[in-house]
Amino acid sequence: MTVASTLPSPLPSATAGSGRPVVPVLDVVVPVHNEQVDLEPGVRRLHAHLSGTFPYPFRITVADNASSDGTLAVARRLAAELPEIAVLHLAAKGRGRALRAAWSASDAPILAYCDVDLSTDLAALLPLVAPLISGHSDLAIGTRLSRGSRVVRGTRRELISRGYNLLLRGTLAARFSDAQCGFKAIRADVARQLLPHVEDTGWFFDTELLVLAQRAGLRIHEVPVDWVDDPDSRVDLVATALGDLRGIVRLGRALATGTLPVAALRRQLGRHPLEPATPGVPPGLARQLVRFAGVGIASTVAYLLLFLALRTGLGAQPANLVALLLTALGNTAVNRRFTFGVTGRAGATRHQAQGLVAFAAGLALTSGGLALLHAVSAAPSRAVELAVLVLANLAGTLLRFLLLRGWVFVDR
Repeated sequence: MTVASTLPSPLPSATAGSGRPVVPVLDVVVPVHNEQVDLEPGVRRLHAHLSGTFPYPFRITVADNASSDGTLAVARRLAAELPEIAVLHLAAKGRGRALRAAWSASDAPILAYCDVDLSTDLAALLPLVAPLISGHSDLAIGTRLSRGSRVVRGTRRELISRGYNLLLRGTLAARFSDAQCGFKAIRADVARQLLPHVEDTGWFFDTELLVLAQRAGLRIHEVPVDWVDDPDSRVDLVATALGDLRGIVRLGRALATGTLPVAALRRQLGRHPLEPATPGVPPGLARQLVRFAGVGIASTVAYLLLFLALRTGLGAQPANLVALLLTALGNTAVNRRFTFGVTGRAGATRHQAQGLVAFAAGLALTSGGLALLHAVSAAPSRAVELAVLVLANLAGTLLRFLLLRGWVFVDR
């Protein structure tokens, strides 16, 4: 990639009255391509907003990627007039390429970007970067898909946006709500670690960066925004959609084959696990117990109903065996996802096989309880049988939880 900057790298800072450089806290990059009409009003509006509301030194970097009109000349004129404006010119096109170059060259600890049309209300800018400045979060994104967002755009774009984010959730297990909103920020130290692993140079750049950050265990802060669609947008939706699909396939393959160093990034950047509130109690135990209890109650009800239904045609022991086996398989599958947060198909067969060991322990308890009951009473009532089974199931449930937590779903 050839990068020709009007300023030396790293991008210089404005100077204070003493003549010494003032390192900006925030560097807002505005990537542009053939935007000679919208560039000046957009940058002036952004500059006025930051001057009036942002309490720290800032810089606005216009990242011109291969414009063939007068965009670069307008950017240089603005930089000559306003000391907080810098210009970066790239000979190749691509929004992702422009962001990578500008963020890599910046000396600011907080990096952001917004679209030149300022479709996003700038009132969300300070809430966007504040968690990064405080250290609470690692990345921040504006979202148009939150309940608190207010969005004005056509039905077609709305459906495309929501459909794309649903696709990301289904294919890449994305947990963020809006990958494409042109309003994001990142801590510079995090960007330095992630950018070398982001391949895309176009519109998929944002998605790839966010998926990698999520897999690395970083905290992504979301800000509901007010957003008004630009009717003059020149984004080619078909070409962008095809590029995004290719990016999803490539990134999914990289994650599946392990070519991305996600584990190493998690060790370097990921947040440490929360310490338990009570010494000696494993993290998440209380939440897992509550969820396991809910699943256990539902399983017990299903088990008893199955037992009663099967008992009319089978003996007590066969009915108990079939009912317990069926509910054990369902219980393991639900607890795998809901209680212990294990997703995907990897290890599912092994988990079910190990769950059957816990099932065998429960079967021994319930069968033993029934055998003992029938040894004491030749013809116990159904109510007594059910009472014995409930008590045996309680003991079996406790044993099952300990086995699932300490053996089946242990983080390997």
